[in-house]
Amino acid sequence: MGDTIKKATRESYGEALVALAEKYDNLVVLDADLAAATKTGIFKKAYADRFYDCGIAEANMMGVAAGLAAAGMIPFASSFAMFAAGRAYEIVRNSIGYPHLNVKIGATHAGISVGEDGATHQCCEDIALMRTIPGMVVINPADDIEAKAAVEAAVQHDGPVYCRFGRLAVPVINDPATYKFELGKGVTLRSGSDVTVIATGLMVNEALIAADTLAGEGISVRVINIHTIKPLDQELIVQAARETGSIVTAEEHSVIGGLGSAVAEAVSEAYPVPVRRIGVNDIFGHSGPALDLLKQFGLSAEHIAEVVREAVKSK
Repeated sequence: MGDTIKKATRESYGEALVALAEKYDNLVVLDADLAAATKTGIFKKAYADRFYDCGIAEANMMGVAAGLAAAGMIPFASSFAMFAAGRAYEIVRNSIGYPHLNVKIGATHAGISVGEDGATHQCCEDIALMRTIPGMVVINPADDIEAKAAVEAAVQHDGPVYCRFGRLAVPVINDPATYKFELGKGVTLRSGSDVTVIATGLMVNEALIAADTLAGEGISVRVINIHTIKPLDQELIVQAARETGSIVTAEEHSVIGGLGSAVAEAVSEAYPVPVRRIGVNDIFGHSGPALDLLKQFGLSAEHIAEVVREAVKSK
């Protein structure tokens, strides 16, 4: 996978908005003075009359988006995850979620991989926050291909959607000729019988690397990509629990309230098996090179492999 093309999903977001603008003439984009970073500047350049810079006022931007949606538009409100999900949470909940308006939130720069921006910007709580809002769809794509497909799926869905994108360039693991995105449906990327690794976002590629490493050790690892964390593909997850008897989750997010929590909730109710969660362990991040931070916080193929070995030994 070393030669694989790499691309940040925030770039995919900006490109997808432009590609979809001609198809959906009621699609508009809002940003909070971060268009160069969120890559909505690509849309602004192509469709200046459908772009609204709301300034450094994220809560107000969400209110504007709600109004546009009520008027029949499909607004994409864009900012860093820390601001879109964190600073603007109350407006997202009450002005978008409660009336179930057709607003799409494009949240970039999520997770530890924001790197040098440090703890204040490394949002590892956004999935947890958005999961709790009734009716909110939560999507966390793994690569460029999936991110672009997710943006169109968000447009086609009637209701609020939270789309999470990253700053760091990540490997493109999906084939554009064959990939199909289905909202709420996980994707089995590797078959396996000893343990299942369920990953989301940039951790999907790390899970695949770990599975390949472990195959050389005689450990059969099933790898599932959960791009839609809400609604969750409970059927696929419970099937994996039944067939492999052990689950490891991997996410660039807090282990509290994110993918790991969602998976644990699903299997505990339907088919209880041990679930080990890999993520940020109830601590804040800090400034540093993104790749170094991911390894330091255990968000790596090596750490996934280590946890899987432990899971297999304890079966």
